[in-house]
Amino acid sequence: MSEKIESQASCDDAIEPHLLPVAQARSRLLAALEPIADTQVIGLRDALGRVLATDVMSSIDVPSQANSAMDGYAINSSSVPASGIVQLELKGTAWAGQPFEGDVQHGQAVRIFTGGIMPAGSDTVVIQEHVIANDSHVSIDSEVVAGKNVRQAGEDVQQGQLVLSAGKRLEAADIGVIASLGIAQVSVCRKLKVAFFTTGDELVALDEHVPVQSLEPGKLFDSNRYTLASLLQEMGVDAIDLGIVGDNENETRKALQQAASIADVVVSSGGVSAGDADFVTRVFHELGNVHFWKLAMRPGRPLAFGKVGDAAFFGLPGNPVAVMVTFLEFVKPALRRLSGMRDLDTLTLSAVCQSKLRKSLGRVEYQRGIMRVDNTGSLLVESTGKQGAGRLSSMSQANCLIVIDASVSEVNPGDTVGVQPFRGLLGG
Repeated sequence: MSEKIESQASCDDAIEPHLLPVAQARSRLLAALEPIADTQVIGLRDALGRVLATDVMSSIDVPSQANSAMDGYAINSSSVPASGIVQLELKGTAWAGQPFEGDVQHGQAVRIFTGGIMPAGSDTVVIQEHVIANDSHVSIDSEVVAGKNVRQAGEDVQQGQLVLSAGKRLEAADIGVIASLGIAQVSVCRKLKVAFFTTGDELVALDEHVPVQSLEPGKLFDSNRYTLASLLQEMGVDAIDLGIVGDNENETRKALQQAASIADVVVSSGGVSAGDADFVTRVFHELGNVHFWKLAMRPGRPLAFGKVGDAAFFGLPGNPVAVMVTFLEFVKPALRRLSGMRDLDTLTLSAVCQSKLRKSLGRVEYQRGIMRVDNTGSLLVESTGKQGAGRLSSMSQANCLIVIDASVSEVNPGDTVGVQPFRGLLGG
């Protein structure tokens, strides 16, 4: 009898040579996906969060004419004295939307309000706080700066300018810019359809009519499905909740086939390891085209990606933290690419670590952290504490992920680490 059990590779191994490095997996992922081609024209009010399908070009100058940036008096700069004070004749008023019809000559001024079109002959606005005025004259001094307080025609956007490129996910400022061009409708990419389900006989769906105390021993409330639903909602996709799938091979096969038939992307959680009850792994290898399965990362080693029919498939781990990390690191950039977005990279910043961190060599590790800026402007980060993959509350406490390279086994206080802020990471 052998003195040692010959074990198989597992999540506990420090270095597992057959695991795919994270960078290679991400490259393989993005190379396997093509943006959807379907587009639709929608009203600008409905375009927030949608992805532009075509470039937005300007057919006008914005502003269309030179106008005042302040309340004051429009003058010709030739009237500014070399020294001392000069009195100018007040000719009239230019309101926003009601231009002054005459010209402004040397020695003249026109009362003007913010947004009012600059009268012919004027090139400078003297703000009202810097003049002495009565009903017929205004007085200015040599401190007036020629050309000041005037918005020139086309200063914001010029006619014929490329304003927004296809692939831009529209934010509030983008909507405002498009509106300033007089464009009421935009062409956008169709929303992705994403079907998702969780697996496991131990999972119990939430029911507002069932008391928490009735949860049977060994059972767990299904938090992963709520996490996935929220993450998908933030991505702006059409999410299709297929519920809980039991630990049964036929049931798993039916769920995966149904999901692939109705969605562009399928996301599951649980059942992707190598155990006897990991039916997602078994069915995916039977039905799908597997691009990768096991990655050199923690949490999230058993992450399956490939195609089932025409749908992209992501088999995420069952541990709650691993679900979130693998979604953020792989599913999110995949959804961005499929939806037609150009910006696929996850924002990673450098921060000074305030905690001592340990990890195994050979795998990129994503630990939960709390980052802040100190009174010198330096970005600091500290660990939330114990990093078990089942500690979902640590994700709630954190505001970032600390990314530790595969070649690093220890981080000491004062070392620089990469951090991925949740504010930029969780959004679309």
